[in-house]
Amino acid sequence: MAPIDSDDNTTAGAGEEPGGGRSRAARYVVPVAVMGLAAATIGLVPALADSGDPDLPKVTAEELVQKIAESDVQQLSGTVRISTDLGLPDLGGLESGMMSGMAGGPGGGGKDGGSSADPSAKLTELASGSHTLRVAADGPDRQKVSLLEDAAEYSLIHDGKDVWGYDSKSNEVYHSTQEGEERPEKDVPATPKDFADQALKAIDDTTSVKVAGTAQVAGRDAYRLVVEPRQKGSTVGAVTVAVDAETGTPLKFTLTPASGGAAVVDAGFTKVSFEKPDASTFDFAPPKGAKVTEADEKAAKAPEHGRKAEGDLAKELDGLKVIGEGWNSIAAFDTGGQGLPTGAEAGGDLGGFLGDQVKGDFGSGTVFKTRLVNALITEDGKVYAGAVTKDALVKAADAAK
Repeated sequence: MAPIDSDDNTTAGAGEEPGGGRSRAARYVVPVAVMGLAAATIGLVPALADSGDPDLPKVTAEELVQKIAESDVQQLSGTVRISTDLGLPDLGGLESGMMSGMAGGPGGGGKDGGSSADPSAKLTELASGSHTLRVAADGPDRQKVSLLEDAAEYSLIHDGKDVWGYDSKSNEVYHSTQEGEERPEKDVPATPKDFADQALKAIDDTTSVKVAGTAQVAGRDAYRLVVEPRQKGSTVGAVTVAVDAETGTPLKFTLTPASGGAAVVDAGFTKVSFEKPDASTFDFAPPKGAKVTEADEKAAKAPEHGRKAEGDLAKELDGLKVIGEGWNSIAAFDTGGQGLPTGAEAGGDLGGFLGDQVKGDFGSGTVFKTRLVNALITEDGKVYAGAVTKDALVKAADAAK
């Protein structure tokens, strides 16, 4: 990482893999342009409150970023609270079905042949509302994440080559091995560090990075690292990371929108320990009577048309282009299909969700709005999506004409 000027108010250097950072960002942005996935990100519980203002030695932004990068915590356990508020209207539960269908894909959770314990579908619930997780780690080969639900619990356990998902509500188990398939939890942010790693990869010369005082999170003294866009047109206001003063571990991640108000994403520990978890934490055996789905069985049972659909989607994303740079990056691709209806045509809450029709040199289209990610879908099926304003999307579509 290139140097960050030590006055804490200057630009951060480029990330270790600036191209990789943008490609990862695009990977998360593009699905949000699809109505079903973004419609699922509904709900808000007030952001976690910090307490105290500990007196810690002064550090520069460069030193604090370096402390995060050098942090090598291998063992921890604790409780994490995650809240998400993209400001979408109430769609009467429609979003839940869309989410599981899109996330699980063919053979996904439900009565159509998949498993409700499949983590590729289950963990996407973290993109919506407020959730409490119990997390534990003992080195790179043993981790556990438990999603606490009403009178139920979903656990994802990685122990050596085995990955187990268990849904206590349905008494279903999902099992895979690292040799069989890549672990799905690797792409699902579940802790403040997961979110912070993605944010720090986006640091380049379009970014301001500074240390903004101290805080106490989960009983730990921490520094506040604030990352803000320098460019106009981004919907991101700031990213604040509370960094453990002793270990360099991110304890809390908060993303606030440029429009103000509650955080869009707020993820933080409420309890944390850096002691070695008990070995029994990672033990798992399918309970008596549980339905067990093996990952290779699910793949074999996937409908042929489902596999074709996935292939078609991959081909479409091969044509993905990223317009602009830094916080104003816009993902653009052509669906080859029809645009969405205008707000007036959609009507009701859905009409407010889609917004008004917009026009430009590109023609006309519909703006898909959230408090963070906006997407313009043109009448001929082109999509422009990013954490940018509506005007920025129209300008990008005009330039691409």
